[in-house]
Amino acid sequence: MANIPTTSTTLLRDLAQDSQHARWGEFVARYRPMMEAFMRERFPSLDADDVIQETLIELIRVFPVYHYSPAEKGHFHNYLTGILRHRALRMMAEEEKRAARQRKCAEDVSSGGTQFIASATGGSIAGGTRSCASAEDATWRESLLEIALGQLLSDPSIHERTRLVFARVAVNGEKPDEVAASFGMERNAVDQIKSRMMARLKELVAALEKADGA
Repeated sequence: MANIPTTSTTLLRDLAQDSQHARWGEFVARYRPMMEAFMRERFPSLDADDVIQETLIELIRVFPVYHYSPAEKGHFHNYLTGILRHRALRMMAEEEKRAARQRKCAEDVSSGGTQFIASATGGSIAGGTRSCASAEDATWRESLLEIALGQLLSDPSIHERTRLVFARVAVNGEKPDEVAASFGMERNAVDQIKSRMMARLKELVAALEKADGA
C-alpha cells in the first residue's frame, strides 16, 4: 500500500468543524493515494473512485463526532481504511444482489416465466423477443404490473366471470381449453376475454408509468 500520510490533528479538527471547509482538497490530496492503493490491493474488481467517493461522504457525516485518540481508538489511517473497507464490502454485496436478480431474470425468460409480465408492461419479451431487461427495470415493471393487476381484478365494472377467466388463463397459466370447459364456454370466447383484459391491463400499466414519471 502507498505510504501512510502523517496525521494532522489540525486538519481533522478543521474538517470536523466545517463540512464545507476549504481544507477538504488538502485532505483528498493527502489520503487519496493511500486509499487507491488499498483498493487496488484488496478490492481490484471494484470501481475505486465510487468507493472512495462514498467514503468521503461518510467522513463528512462522522467527522463532527470523531475524536482522534491513537492510544484509545488507533491511528486515523486505520479508521479511514476501515470505512473504505466497509463501503467496498457493501458495494460488493449490492453488485452480487444485482447479479443474482439478473440471473433470476434470465432463468425466468428461458422458462417463459416472465412472458405475462413483459407482454403486459410492454417489456422486452413482448412480440417474441426473448431478451432480459436489467434487474432494476424488471423489478420496477413487476411492481407496476402488480398494482395494475390488482386494480383490474377488483374493478366492479368488469363481470366477475370475465375476471375469473382472465385470472385463470393469463395469471395462473391454466390451459384455455380447460378453462373454457369449466365455464361451459367456447375456446374462442376465452381467447377474446384474455385479449380484451390484456389490453386493459396495458392501459393501466401505462397510466401508472405516466404518473410515476410525472
